Amino acid sequence: MFTIKGTGTRLDSNLVPSWFPTWYIFYIFFFTLVSLAGCQNQHLYRDSRVMMGTFVEVISPDERAADIAFAEIQRIENILSKYKEESEVSRLNKYGEISASPELFYILKESNRFWEASGGAFDITVGPLIDIWGFTDKKFRKPQGIEIKETLKVIGANKIVLNFNNNVVKFMLPGMKIDLGGIAKGYAVDCAVKKLKEAGIKSCLVNAGGQIYCLGTKDELPWKIAVRNPRGKDLQEILELKDKAVATSGDYEQYFIKNKKRYPHILDPKTGYPANSGVVSVTVIAADGLTADALATAIFVLGKNKGLELARKFPGVKVKIIER
Repeated sequence: MFTIKGTGTRLDSNLVPSWFPTWYIFYIFFFTLVSLAGCQNQHLYRDSRVMMGTFVEVISPDERAADIAFAEIQRIENILSKYKEESEVSRLNKYGEISASPELFYILKESNRFWEASGGAFDITVGPLIDIWGFTDKKFRKPQGIEIKETLKVIGANKIVLNFNNNVVKFMLPGMKIDLGGIAKGYAVDCAVKKLKEAGIKSCLVNAGGQIYCLGTKDELPWKIAVRNPRGKDLQEILELKDKAVATSGDYEQYFIKNKKRYPHILDPKTGYPANSGVVSVTVIAADGLTADALATAIFVLGKNKGLELARKFPGVKVKIIER
């Protein structure tokens, strides 16, 4: 067991995935300390759990908030996680066809919208590529070029058939798989925030591994969010947000190094290789978590110039890009 100093929150280390980077534990809770800095006027309840392959943290002056948020995020994870054998995504990947729930059908429609808007840079059908690079089972490897070329044949969101009459989803080719890692956490946070609002909770921060929503204010002031320096332990910037979502994608989140070269987990669906756009970190601020999450992934793949062009298609979105 380990304890977060000053919070009383305890997390069972057995619940932490074996691949989970130790610096990330530090980052999430350091973020919490920053967000609470200087606020002594209001008692805040906070709780953290391991969900969706990451730490999920909830901070609110309303003691009901954590249970409400965690319950909804767990519900969404049970539908969208490729690691849960009975989830809808796992069954779709296994059988190639499924009668989808409203949640899965919605996120597939939205994923297709971002695929089109990004010119294919955001693509949930990269599941087979993620597998052969070892990011699924964390047995990292650099596949041979011929293996990547063959795998690319089943990549492409246009190869997913969505039947709007009965919500049936079908893959056009055998061997296709979807991976919602670039959009699911943002969507889950949105769903949790909706439940919080329905419960009358007006102030809360939900952080799902860097996919964050700031509901209302904290002591009548915006929530403060720390953006980590992607090449150090210091902070790049402090954001002040109210009723906004923020998401960050970077090459420092999950990666492996082979022959002194870094291979990040965000793959370019067109080449089959880890994205190499010259970007090390993308932070997106948007009205909702799904948009922030998907755009952060797409912009990381596209690079600065094309990424900013994409962002301009979404009114109100703000982007911060750190290049190599």
